[in-house]
Amino acid sequence: MREQDSSAPRNLGATLLSPGQWEFVVWAPWRRKMHLHLLERPCVFLPMQRDALGYHRALVKQAEAGTNYFYRLDESHDRPDPASRFQPEGVHGPSQLVDLGAFQWTDSNWNGLALEDSIFYELHVGTYTAAGTFEALLAHLDGLAALGVNSIELMPLAQFPGNRNWGYDGVYPFAVQNSYGTPRELQNLVNAAHARGLAVTLDVVYNHLGPEGNYLHEYGPYFNDRYHTPWGAALNFDGPDCEEVRHFFIHNALGWLQNFHIDALRLDAIHGIFDASAFPFLAELSVAVKSLSARLGRQMHLIAESDLNDARVIRPKEQCGLGIDAQWSDDFHHSVHTLLTTERRGYYADFGGVQHLAKTLRNGWYYDGQYSPYRRRKHGNSPAGLPPWKFVVCNQNHDQVGNRALGERLSQLTSFEGLKLAAGATLLSPFVPLLFMGEEYGDTAPFHYFTSYHDAQLAEAVRQGRREEFSAFQWKDQIPDPQAESTFAASQLRHALLQEEPHATLLRFYRMLLRFRCEQGFCRAQRRTIAEYEASRTLILLYETEPHPWAVLLGFSNAQEPIRLHLPPGTWERRIDSADLSWLGPGASLPPKLSGKGTFNVALQPNSFAVLERTGPATE
Repeated sequence: MREQDSSAPRNLGATLLSPGQWEFVVWAPWRRKMHLHLLERPCVFLPMQRDALGYHRALVKQAEAGTNYFYRLDESHDRPDPASRFQPEGVHGPSQLVDLGAFQWTDSNWNGLALEDSIFYELHVGTYTAAGTFEALLAHLDGLAALGVNSIELMPLAQFPGNRNWGYDGVYPFAVQNSYGTPRELQNLVNAAHARGLAVTLDVVYNHLGPEGNYLHEYGPYFNDRYHTPWGAALNFDGPDCEEVRHFFIHNALGWLQNFHIDALRLDAIHGIFDASAFPFLAELSVAVKSLSARLGRQMHLIAESDLNDARVIRPKEQCGLGIDAQWSDDFHHSVHTLLTTERRGYYADFGGVQHLAKTLRNGWYYDGQYSPYRRRKHGNSPAGLPPWKFVVCNQNHDQVGNRALGERLSQLTSFEGLKLAAGATLLSPFVPLLFMGEEYGDTAPFHYFTSYHDAQLAEAVRQGRREEFSAFQWKDQIPDPQAESTFAASQLRHALLQEEPHATLLRFYRMLLRFRCEQGFCRAQRRTIAEYEASRTLILLYETEPHPWAVLLGFSNAQEPIRLHLPPGTWERRIDSADLSWLGPGASLPPKLSGKGTFNVALQPNSFAVLERTGPATE
């Protein structure tokens, strides 16, 4: 970590210091001269002062929020501000002055959520509503709170080219996507969410920047040519001058948390962040976020996406870890998905048995150092000793749906009984659950990959890349054109399905499960054990909680299979059965009550689950 000397800036971009007075700061060590170009009438060009670290500064004593501006590089051409807060005309247009401190927050009593209590709901702003805006989302907050989730996870909001994109091609990390709304409208959304007891998590991308509108390489060594990611040049987190690049992205992360009151950041694909330094960027980021959290007295979290199964990501700094609070567990998704669908191509070749889900439920992930057939090498290390709330799990998310050739949701790949079983496996696991928008009522709309690049060659390269990406899965269906507006339109949620069956019943089922999960607190269970029955494709989770233990029976068989069930002696009462007629199932097969010395002969309906509570000692 660089010692902050007198020339190191506290702010980046345009910051309002006092009424009318703005400070402009940009790191551009590759530029001898920089001018601030204010697009007023008449236009104003102001020389910027360069310091020894390559920061250029300018102070403007009279300017109004809403004024557009560029930076002129070496008196030759104009470029937007790399730390722009808003790009009203898109990635190639001017930046705009934004007073982030003008919003009147009413969430002073909001202190955030503990990870153990979190239930994430991932959504894409552009497809969640027909309007695709922050403002349109406001009308859905009450419904999300009533569902029982408590943290809305927004896919990336950093300005990307055009108005249709997943957000992972953002090129202005500080700027709010203009097609979604203004920075003030995002602040209003977060404020309204907090008023309803909903935290807000934001997906951020620190492994690369998108290709169109990416001008950072004209300013300085923001990228490192020693590494390359699947999505473009890697960011410079460990090469010469990397301290200023780290400062840029840490300042970005803290800005989302402080200026927009975001509660958690989900770090996209950290396996694409290359950093061989002794004190990695991610560890430095973790320290900075923890410091801000302590200073503001509000719980803030970092959650990583990683395909490495590396426990060092979520181990504390004292154990030579990065100190990230939690990470996604792909092994959980793959285990559940293959049991429900029998798909075995691509990375699904590594899964398919009950033992994969059983071990994942015990440990957090399955591959902890053994051979992976898909990778043709050993994969992962042991997460032993880590608490269950370090792992975020799901049965659907934007990647696992959108990175299919046709973007099919689980509702198109399994039966209604399978959807209920997937819900039970996820929401009754010991881990932190995540739902993908529309999952709770079985939305049938696909979630395609979509873009709106202006560069025709880039658009064609993306089309070709999508075709190559699916070769390992042998998906031969026609892949929707990412550039077509119809591809985007088809991905919008079909909220009208809530008025139809079986969607209304599935929503009611999810609400019941989420309420039950919150009441029982399985993340905090004193002890959990998992038993597996491979022949009947059944799993038993036993939670030792106060005042009574619970048993969750997960049956993935397509036929009704007898099970010789071993539980602690006592009287066990059936509390939930996904096959019950009230959930449009074929009818519960378990008796309402089991009592004895602990061995019971039972049978679950195909693709169903049940929850039992021990209510008393065994009766004769």
